[in-house]
Amino acid sequence: MGQARSGFFFALSTVVLWGALFLTACAIVDVPVGPSPPGRIQEKRAETRIYRSREFVVYFPGGKEDTPARLAKRFLGDPSKAWVIEDANEGKSFPPGRPVIIPLQVRNRGGLERRGYQVVPVLCYHRFSGTCRTPLCMPAGVFEAQMRLLKEQGYRIIPMRDLLDFLYYRKGLPKRSVVLTIDDGHRSTYEIAYPILKKFGFTATLFVYTDFVGVSDSAVTWTHLRDMQRAGFAVGSHTVTHCDLTEKEPGEDDSVYLERIQGELLGSKRIIDRELDRETLYLAYPYGHYDQRILRLSEKSGYKMAFSVKRGSNPFFADPLALKRRQILAQDMGRFERDLQTFYPFDLR
Repeated sequence: MGQARSGFFFALSTVVLWGALFLTACAIVDVPVGPSPPGRIQEKRAETRIYRSREFVVYFPGGKEDTPARLAKRFLGDPSKAWVIEDANEGKSFPPGRPVIIPLQVRNRGGLERRGYQVVPVLCYHRFSGTCRTPLCMPAGVFEAQMRLLKEQGYRIIPMRDLLDFLYYRKGLPKRSVVLTIDDGHRSTYEIAYPILKKFGFTATLFVYTDFVGVSDSAVTWTHLRDMQRAGFAVGSHTVTHCDLTEKEPGEDDSVYLERIQGELLGSKRIIDRELDRETLYLAYPYGHYDQRILRLSEKSGYKMAFSVKRGSNPFFADPLALKRRQILAQDMGRFERDLQTFYPFDLR
């Protein structure tokens, strides 16, 4: 009964899809998809069947070599867009003869569905060690287990620039998208976290406070940061001195306080820009503290996204300068997995 029910719904969904294809195109032709204009008939390929509208390709795989990455390179021009095909078909492997749906346009930029909307968790780490005695220190073995869980459970680690495009409603994201961040600039970021992340093919954004970089054997150097940047990691600001931006110093009047905070925000940005030869667009507020005045100063300094450590995940309509992050402290794997909320259920009907 279960197999029959599954087969019925698969057949029904196929009929609906074909109806949609006929509604969105003047004609569907049995041709290979390439650089030629839609509707131009070319010689048929014997090993596969391909049907195309202006918005979709329906492709019948010819064998195991038809992976999402290879199909994305062929039809979308970029193997990194494999997630578009995986999300549309809810799978990473396609048996011969079963149609694969390839959207040519990603329309749902905000991740909206009838039952809710997409949210993006941003995970925050600090330093790493073989063994740890404080909550802000992550044991290397636990960190590797967490990264393995993300990989095996199908979470997709996205770069910060993709989150920025999502928040500005310019680009859709893979389902189960996650952003990784590491604060402060401890040497263990380079010596422990970096090799583990490379092992799983992940990258992260590193928020450093510039007074700490290279000052001791416990800090990363600019050479370390350049090395990680070449590997696809991003570097953001954690200010110059890691001070609480919302607190005045004793005896400090308002004008002196504002001048100092502008120096923390703009000074760190200029140093990172100069050392890494790249514009710094991302900021992590020290201790996660900010207020309306800090938000305005951050925007004025040129930051496009800024992060607190308030718990939660971020929808596309979140304030880009007041984003939430989940601090990942030494904890059990069950708690870690529960923190990975990538969809917010909400009846939109």
